[in-house]
Amino acid sequence: MHLDSAGKALTDYARPSLAVDTAVLTIPPDSPTLDVLVVRSDDGTWRLPGTFLHEGERLADAVQRSLRVKVGLRGRDPEQLRVFDDPARDSRGWVLSVAHVDVVPWAELAPVLERRSDDVTHRPCDDVRGLAFDHDAIVTLAAEHVRAGYRAGPDPAGLVEEPFTLRELRLVHEAVLGRLPRSADTFRRAMLPSLDEVSGEVREGTVGKPAQLYRRRPAG
Repeated sequence: MHLDSAGKALTDYARPSLAVDTAVLTIPPDSPTLDVLVVRSDDGTWRLPGTFLHEGERLADAVQRSLRVKVGLRGRDPEQLRVFDDPARDSRGWVLSVAHVDVVPWAELAPVLERRSDDVTHRPCDDVRGLAFDHDAIVTLAAEHVRAGYRAGPDPAGLVEEPFTLRELRLVHEAVLGRLPRSADTFRRAMLPSLDEVSGEVREGTVGKPAQLYRRRPAG
């Protein structure tokens, strides 16, 4: 058995439990805001979907398991945000949480919400208050992380289906960011360097000339 300079083995030190919690973000069609999924626990409190890490389990596998069991989502690959390590964050004991974020198109979430309507719902990120533990803070961090990406380029999470018009792209950005401090023309100039025109394809509108269609330009 290996002993450190203090003559102690690893098992001599107190160890925290390790949890994973995921902010699953989306844009509902009936209320275009950046929303987060929350689940109801057995004690009636609302929280982010999460779970404790099992012995020998990888973080990514624990995240996949929590989304599958708590929400009914499969095949997602959430991004790791940061560790929440306040020793007092969980009244049950010393628990660290590795927070994750994922942005999921509404079409993928709608069937899940229909099946689990009693214990899974969504709320606007900016209105979230009173979630269990420090999950309010995780939601705030997750929303800002996603919004930073949308300030930098066109729809990095792929919420608008390709090909799309500039108006469709702008509506998604407005939903994520809350508002756009740019005129439509300024938005167009900012986005066009990262978009490719779909040659020969337009979308007919109810007013005015047909709108040009675009795709996101591959990175690099």
